[in-house]
Amino acid sequence: MKKNTIKLVGGTLTLLLLVTGCGKVPKLENGQDAVITLKGGNISVDTLYQEMKDKFALSVLLELMDTEILNQKYPDTDESKKEIQNQIDLMLAQYNNNEAELLQVTYNYYGVDTMDGLKDFLTLDYKRNLAVEDYGKSLVSEEEINKFYDEKIFGDISARHILIAPDVNDDMTDAEKTAAEEEALKTANEVITKLNNGEDFSELAKQYSDDESNASNGGKLGDFVHGDMVEEFEEAAKSLENGKYTTTPVKTTYGYHIIYKEEQKDKPKLETVKEDIIEEIASDKLTEDPALQITALEELRKDYEVNIQDDKLKSQYELYLKNAKKQLSESN
Repeated sequence: MKKNTIKLVGGTLTLLLLVTGCGKVPKLENGQDAVITLKGGNISVDTLYQEMKDKFALSVLLELMDTEILNQKYPDTDESKKEIQNQIDLMLAQYNNNEAELLQVTYNYYGVDTMDGLKDFLTLDYKRNLAVEDYGKSLVSEEEINKFYDEKIFGDISARHILIAPDVNDDMTDAEKTAAEEEALKTANEVITKLNNGEDFSELAKQYSDDESNASNGGKLGDFVHGDMVEEFEEAAKSLENGKYTTTPVKTTYGYHIIYKEEQKDKPKLETVKEDIIEEIASDKLTEDPALQITALEELRKDYEVNIQDDKLKSQYELYLKNAKKQLSESN
């Protein structure tokens, strides 16, 4: 990888051109360029720059160096361009395709007041997310991968289920919700009793299941693998033998399930699912420690040998890293 050193100094030509223009610039007695002259006092370009640096420079600094680094590390692709355009289209749709109205909102929230600026903003955010995801993956060890494979991965399972959902709503008291839960559990146990007495699973699903997506099909589910179902459902299905059903209701956030396992295919080879395993472990790490989002970009900047030459900006940057990590850690 070709490394770049980004040197950010106390004054910039761009800023000076912006605040002084290209014409004749009045001078103050101390020789500094005047950006504003007024009765009883004047404001120099240096004064303006120092005020802007103290209040706004850090966010601009982060944006400039991350844009430079991330455009090198993640060049634009057809996929990334399509993703950004999809985001813009969705945002526009919320405002009846009125660009002016959308830009008023983005300006208030992000300081972005043009469609090109919005595109650049979303592109930077997209590439920062890529960098964070890649950093998370770099933290995953072979030992973690093998453990995950041994404990979590299984062959495709074909199953049916009967869902008994508690009849609750937000207006209910806690006591009413508890009563509804108990009633649902009672019904689920009654269904299991009917199964024990030899009644057909598919017919009972049609009669009792609250899962409208498959009740009429006898509770038939599409084949699923790790991650397709909520954890409690997945674990219960894995532990069943083919041709068996759960003899106690399986509770999830959806209600109480009775699961019938029809078939389970052979476990896939590690190499075919390794990338998926790495992504899931990395995602878990980033969720468990949100501060890694900051660390990921910090480490990437180090890889590209970022060197902030202005001492004050450097101190602001270091304080930002410390506070951002602390805030994210405490929010978890």
